[in-house]
Amino acid sequence: MTPIVDLSGKVGLVTGIANEKSISTGVAESCVEAGAKLVITYQNDKTRAFIEPIVHRLGIEHVYPLDVTRPETMDEVQVQIGAHFGKLDFAIHSMAFAKRDDLHGRVVDTSADGFALAMDVSTHSFVRLAKMVEPLMEQAGGGSLVTMTYLGSEKVIANYGVMGLCKAALEAATRYMACELGQKNIRVNAVSPGPLMTRAASGIARFDDLMASAVERAPMHALVTPEDIGALTAFLVSDAGRLVTGGVHFVDAGYNIVG
Repeated sequence: MTPIVDLSGKVGLVTGIANEKSISTGVAESCVEAGAKLVITYQNDKTRAFIEPIVHRLGIEHVYPLDVTRPETMDEVQVQIGAHFGKLDFAIHSMAFAKRDDLHGRVVDTSADGFALAMDVSTHSFVRLAKMVEPLMEQAGGGSLVTMTYLGSEKVIANYGVMGLCKAALEAATRYMACELGQKNIRVNAVSPGPLMTRAASGIARFDDLMASAVERAPMHALVTPEDIGALTAFLVSDAGRLVTGGVHFVDAGYNIVG
């Protein structure tokens, strides 16, 4: 496949790969096809086993543990990127978590600790990631940050619960950080895919019904794939997207306009 954009000479960090069906897998594939050198992170040893085939297939040499609830792992990733590359051109944030009861229950019943945990992992981790890579992107003369959001940020989606609040905050963080980092030529954007079956989505009740509804109602009557998300993300982190910042960019066959 001919790459849509050229990422030759660029170094990128991709987080959140859990298995072959992960959104981040499609992103990593698109970026590698476009010529980027990647640093991949994984949450724990169990996850590492699932991503090994992906790492091998894409020829990724730099693979490190990153658990956003453990600050020392973020520090170590920053050190490793600096030591091996001296810069970072783009970073992809694709991680979220909420306790099952808080995800499926009413927002008004969300526990304080569950709310704090969901916001910490799903939203503030993007802020921490931006802080971590800022000096590395300055060394590159600028850069691009992309996070993954969802329509539940602005519309009520059944069984999405507290995650809808997290995604709304994530999109607000995208706008504020785009404003703050723009003077350093660092762009910040959010990609909002339509529903697709990932490990995270499997925890949402009746998700199959949601996907079926998306196909029926979307103007293009299609489901998004990780490859579609990867193509859009590769554009956003490329020089072709050099003046695109602060936005939420849908890739969902138009479902957001009718959902």
